[in-house]
Amino acid sequence: MNAINGKRLETWLKELAQFGLNEQGGIDRSIGSQADLDARNYLKTLWQDMKLDIRTDGIANLWATCPGTEAGLKPIAVGSHHDAVPNGGKFDGAMGVLMATEVLKTMQESGIRLRHPYTVVSFTAEEPNPFNLSTMGSRSITGKITQEMLRQAKNEEGRKLEDAIRCAGGDIARLPGNCLKPGDLDAFIECHIEQGRNLYDRNLSVAVVSRITGIYREIITVTGEANHAGTTIMANRHDAQLGACELSLILEDVVKRVNRRDVVATVGKMNVYPNSANIISGHVELIMEVRTPDRKILDNILKEFQMRLKEVETRRGVYFERKVNLDQAEVVMDDQVKQALAAGCSMVQPEPAELVSMAGHDAVHMSHIGKTGMLFVQSVDGISHSNREFTRMEDIEKAANALLQAVLRLDQESGKKEIQE
Repeated sequence: MNAINGKRLETWLKELAQFGLNEQGGIDRSIGSQADLDARNYLKTLWQDMKLDIRTDGIANLWATCPGTEAGLKPIAVGSHHDAVPNGGKFDGAMGVLMATEVLKTMQESGIRLRHPYTVVSFTAEEPNPFNLSTMGSRSITGKITQEMLRQAKNEEGRKLEDAIRCAGGDIARLPGNCLKPGDLDAFIECHIEQGRNLYDRNLSVAVVSRITGIYREIITVTGEANHAGTTIMANRHDAQLGACELSLILEDVVKRVNRRDVVATVGKMNVYPNSANIISGHVELIMEVRTPDRKILDNILKEFQMRLKEVETRRGVYFERKVNLDQAEVVMDDQVKQALAAGCSMVQPEPAELVSMAGHDAVHMSHIGKTGMLFVQSVDGISHSNREFTRMEDIEKAANALLQAVLRLDQESGKKEIQE
């Protein structure tokens, strides 16, 4: 069996991690920063040495392609993203980009030519960033973010996103001509650290992702009655903050009783008004989020949540106004890609493993373009988006070898029916 060069991949990971490395050992590498530009140049240098066809699209996604041997076949694309959250980790998306590169390098050294073109991709701004448009590269290239949204986006200092994209080699004006359509790719595979502790707790290296969770968010306004904190007796209070706190506890209770590791909920932001020590709060704004891979579970959670909020409204004399601001359905990974990844994993790990991704990824949006799958690699202690993020090289090597075998299998199986027809 052909095997990837683990030492080389480790060297690449260490070299790429130098761009944006801070004093805490974390990575600061957001879109438009010098670290972002340096990382892009590093990747392009690697790909130039491999004699790949490199292009930067309108939103500054990077694509590096090796041609296939059969005409008419669509590319198999593999990759992730190279940006990082502030004080983020060295692995996250960067590992997936470099792993995809190492798989191709190994094939080149072994004299393996795929039937399909093989493309390494590094997406722009997957992470939350100062321009407030996450999964920017994959959403833009699949037509989910309009040119107008991109042109209007600025950071807190007033810098236009359009200028940051131009510095990175893109041009928003070119984006319509670069957008991908369903069928433009044969398949897309994203390799990523798990960012949870399922694999760590089971002492496993890799898992095939079965689906990517749905994400549901509401902006909820709690209206009570502001009043003097010293002169209003407890029985006469309509405290919006206490209503919001009770809402949070109700949400926690409803979701805990579902009793599934792949169903979670959070109240992650809360603004209290007037936010004074001597005034009972009259108004609270918060964001509620539920993540689940099953729409029926979400519907049941929301039904019970609403019923219990009605009881709080009656008892506390407060009012909840709810507005949905995100309802992103779960995305099921393609069966053929899952089977190829599972076959690859079986060659490096005796015990099969399949997980739901509880975080969103570029694969969500690429699933509309071609057959899509994901491979997870163990995160030590489940830590991610932190300078303490760590993934062991032995696990990365296993994942890269599994990916190599999956790509070889997909290349042989995919596209044959279309050619016969």
